[in-house]
Amino acid sequence: MSAGYSPSRWLYPLGLLACVRLVVAGWLPLSPDEAYYRVWALAPAASYLDHPPMVAVWLRLGLLLAGDSPLGARLVGVLAGCGLSFFIIRAARDLVPDGGRERGWRAALLLQATLALAIQSVVITPDMPVLFFVAMLLWCMGRIVAGAGTWWWGLAGLAAGLAFDSKYTAILPVAGIGLWLGLQALWGRWAWVRGQAAGVAGALGLVALVVAPVVWWNARHDWASFARQGGRTADWHPARAFQYLTELLGGQLGLMTPGVALFFAGGMTCLLRRARRHDPGAMLLACMTCVPACVFVQHALGDRVQANWPLVIYPLLAVGTAVLGWRWGRWAVGGGMAMGAMVYAQALFALLPLSAHTDVALRQMAGWRDLAARINDVARPGEFIAACDYGTAAELASVMPGRVVVGMEPRWALFSLPHGVAGDGVMVCNPRREFERADFTLVQPLGVVMRGRHGRVAEPVGLYRVHMREDLPAARVQSIARLPVPPQS
Repeated sequence: MSAGYSPSRWLYPLGLLACVRLVVAGWLPLSPDEAYYRVWALAPAASYLDHPPMVAVWLRLGLLLAGDSPLGARLVGVLAGCGLSFFIIRAARDLVPDGGRERGWRAALLLQATLALAIQSVVITPDMPVLFFVAMLLWCMGRIVAGAGTWWWGLAGLAAGLAFDSKYTAILPVAGIGLWLGLQALWGRWAWVRGQAAGVAGALGLVALVVAPVVWWNARHDWASFARQGGRTADWHPARAFQYLTELLGGQLGLMTPGVALFFAGGMTCLLRRARRHDPGAMLLACMTCVPACVFVQHALGDRVQANWPLVIYPLLAVGTAVLGWRWGRWAVGGGMAMGAMVYAQALFALLPLSAHTDVALRQMAGWRDLAARINDVARPGEFIAACDYGTAAELASVMPGRVVVGMEPRWALFSLPHGVAGDGVMVCNPRREFERADFTLVQPLGVVMRGRHGRVAEPVGLYRVHMREDLPAARVQSIARLPVPPQS
């Protein structure tokens, strides 16, 4: 093997990247959503209102390995973010066999250079598990295209099921595989498709088995999670289609970074040309990418597409770049890595005096421990701490050992947590929000404190002394949950 193809040449950057991301992940405080997923991990269930359970599984594993800390919460995600490069490299070698070994490594580096991976690798959200398992699915499908054996369908089914258990958008690239099989039969490979029937049946059986707990949980809870996510398709504002399409394009350009976006676009263009010549690997990548892309574009014609939704196709786009040369690749990777480094520096050190509107780290992560200390100053011994939104409740539960922290929203009725609370407490709520004052016999304002860092305000927080009503309806009591807090040292 020549020096140009030495794996060590590419492993060193990935190893360094993993070390940097571990440091950042351990340093940054949890965001409200991450603290909320921490509650999931400490209250295990087959699924949850907002997402399937995989993020909670990963987070719980990290807490067991590294303790109840930001690094513990994010550990598995950081390792998976770099580890998925293995799947990208292997998939590129099978699906673009004329690209050479080195192009698989280049595809992996392009994916790592996206701002999306830079962010998702140092926080824990459902996007990292779905990226990991979609990359694993792509590796399995590459093996199938390369003729490695029908038993790979079983592993593909497992990967598809785990991807669905991570985030429901995983169903879109899986639907692309179905389209690909149909096109293979239509374009003269019916005998090959028929020969894969047993493998496909086994894959579908494994998918059904792996997603069954999520379906069971939804069936027991009035299909709450499916309705919440599927209900987004009912929104329709075609008059704002141009705005939504522009936001979709701009958001993806930012998350890919401009240089990497050009490679992704060039790779997909070349793949579509190869697909027209019935190249099975190119057709597979095109189908798995175009089905989700068409769904997101269609959705953007009538409603906003959240910037993180299309992340599910990033591994596919990365593998597609294996058909391209590398003349400008170093600049694309370098530019993406530089943007990621700037985001890390701003999050850690607040180098620029940005407002909370533009500084996401300030808005979401800053000042929670200081806020907890201020709350402890006004709260009497034995009083509970309540919050009017799930993010604030989860954040306080992660930084207030020894306190009873209470969430008071309908979503908490779906959790296997102790419900109800009595006596006096302190309600924590942004003054711009409303909370159910009828739940209390006493609501006494204690003042407003500012959450933030280095003199920059993230948000105002109102504090109120409250006394819980003793005659609350049973249904309302179920919406009041006592959240798991760290043990008092």
